[in-house]
Amino acid sequence: MTETLSAPLDVRLMNATASMLFAAVAVLGLAAVFWWGLRHPLFSIAAIHVQGDLTHNNAVTLRVNVASRLTGNFFTLDLASARGAFEAVPWVRKAVIRREFPNLLNVQLQEHQPVAYWGMEGESFMLNSFGEVFEANQGDVEADDLPRLSGPQGQSAQLLEMYRLLLPLFQPIDATPVKLELTDRGSWRVQLDTGAVIERGRGTLAEIAGQTQRFVRTVTQATSKYNRTPEAIESVDFRHGSGYALRLRGVTTVTAETPKPRK
Repeated sequence: MTETLSAPLDVRLMNATASMLFAAVAVLGLAAVFWWGLRHPLFSIAAIHVQGDLTHNNAVTLRVNVASRLTGNFFTLDLASARGAFEAVPWVRKAVIRREFPNLLNVQLQEHQPVAYWGMEGESFMLNSFGEVFEANQGDVEADDLPRLSGPQGQSAQLLEMYRLLLPLFQPIDATPVKLELTDRGSWRVQLDTGAVIERGRGTLAEIAGQTQRFVRTVTQATSKYNRTPEAIESVDFRHGSGYALRLRGVTTVTAETPKPRK
């Protein structure tokens, strides 16, 4: 029976050292190849393909304006920073960016779909279909019949939900909300395309909807008592218990004072 003799200690140390050297050389070689690849012009971003919503932006202009803000090549480009560069462009809501080997970027854009103006007259803010506020040149808006909503910061989605709730409720009297405001105190104010201003006070969406439905059912009868139609309404105030107060054009409840006869 033969026994396997173990190698001397110095031989084992030499073998271990040689293995470590080979491993180090291999790692250095891979690092060199990787570094070469990072710097090679072949992997520099050569083209940016822009697709998706391009109603308010031009693909060529986008590429020119954004390309100068992109740093790195195919491997080192920070996609989050690139996405931020595209989403900083006016009207762009969302950008999805994918690499395409060896040197291309594919960009899919989603633009804001404006549904309302936001804030006071003269401001450049708008509201998209998700209830998000964005800034844009309002001169680029094709629709000229968008409503104006305003309220505290962070409440834009609630205002849009309220507007969408109220819009069909006024149809029976041929009226359309054109302005909706939520005050800092939580009170609602609506202006119709007829010019009528409706003060609603506070309330949930369900409470406001119920008030509006009762108003629409009864207002024609109320105005007809004064030979008027709902178009003659100047203001409505719901802040008086369960009813409402009306002000009509050309109608007054003030009695003229009778002059006293001279003595």
